[in-house]
Amino acid sequence: MPDWQELAERYLMHTAHRTPVTIVRGQGCRVFDDRNREYVDMVGGWAVTSLGHSHPAVVEAITKQAGILMETSNQFYTVPQVELAKLLVENSCGDRVFFCNSGAEAVEGAIKLARKWGKLHRGGAFEIISAANSFHGRTLAAIAASGQPRYQEPFTPMPEGFVHVPYDNPAAIMEATTDRTCAVLLEPIQGEGGVIVPDSDFLQQVRRWCDQQNLLLMLDEVQTGVGRTGTLWAYEQAGIEPDVLAVAKGLGNGFPIGAIIAKESAAVFEPGDHGSTFGGNPLACAAALAVLSFILENDVLSNVRTCGEQLRKGLVEMTRTYFFVNDARGKGLLQALDFQLDLSDTIIQAAIEEGLLLNAPRPNIIRFMPALTITPRQVTFALDTLERIMVWLDNVSTSTD
Repeated sequence: MPDWQELAERYLMHTAHRTPVTIVRGQGCRVFDDRNREYVDMVGGWAVTSLGHSHPAVVEAITKQAGILMETSNQFYTVPQVELAKLLVENSCGDRVFFCNSGAEAVEGAIKLARKWGKLHRGGAFEIISAANSFHGRTLAAIAASGQPRYQEPFTPMPEGFVHVPYDNPAAIMEATTDRTCAVLLEPIQGEGGVIVPDSDFLQQVRRWCDQQNLLLMLDEVQTGVGRTGTLWAYEQAGIEPDVLAVAKGLGNGFPIGAIIAKESAAVFEPGDHGSTFGGNPLACAAALAVLSFILENDVLSNVRTCGEQLRKGLVEMTRTYFFVNDARGKGLLQALDFQLDLSDTIIQAAIEEGLLLNAPRPNIIRFMPALTITPRQVTFALDTLERIMVWLDNVSTSTD
């Protein structure tokens, strides 16, 4: 058998710190490596596999559509694209949809949309206020919008037009607003930033300010959208509606697709303003249509809330039991455990040996973003595994004191 990890190190660009597991197949919330070892997957493709690996509805949709039509370009109309756009509009606050291939592209398009809107409705305003510690993708404009200098420094100078303020601080947004401001771009929960949940009235205050100042409120729901937090969109829990919504990740269950969903008043693109060769291709739209339809028709959101609460309670209990666990936070099936020390790598490696895959957005944070169809039994397995690791860490720390 080839050493896939050795071959990857030889031939791939080193753009990711990879966990030493070669996954060859998956089923639901389980994956199997090249030695046929089984793992419960709490990473979910970085919040992508909404329905789990190889879900029958998605496999059927892709297989069927691949035999009919895979790509035509947006010179023409296609049925799956129109059907998916209709379903998204009917189940969101938006009126118009633009399809692309990823979350970064969705954010990039939203930035262009905001700038054109600013030319038309704010006297040429072009600046966008975003938050420190935010993450909006890997394209140049998206990392410029992201409030994390470590992503920006290798690629300076950054495109101009982005102002960063503290997250969960409406007053800072108000203070940063000038006649050059056209929009505010926020994550409802900062996912890559460590699953940071703002105060319950944060988005409401920002929405009021944007209305008062005639600004667009744009939400990056690439990670929180498509049911991840227990409602189809995280903005629903805040009791507000954005003008522009960027979505991707869980929409395709692993098939690349992204979308900008905008209210009519913000949908200012005209022919030639924006485009994508592969965006909204029939194959991607058929996959996403199957995902979204299954979520809406099978009460998947109820499972997200039930299993999310089970996971949250177990993680909160660890904060009460182990001195080195700082905090447990999140919503639905986007949760995190925060440690006093940089324990993430140690925990991930220990979990692999126990048959559990975890993710670390920070050296001291473990993140959980499994399939929305995860079972209570699998959540129990994850919590029991973590508990054993916590006991081991506690014993190690006690013995070294």
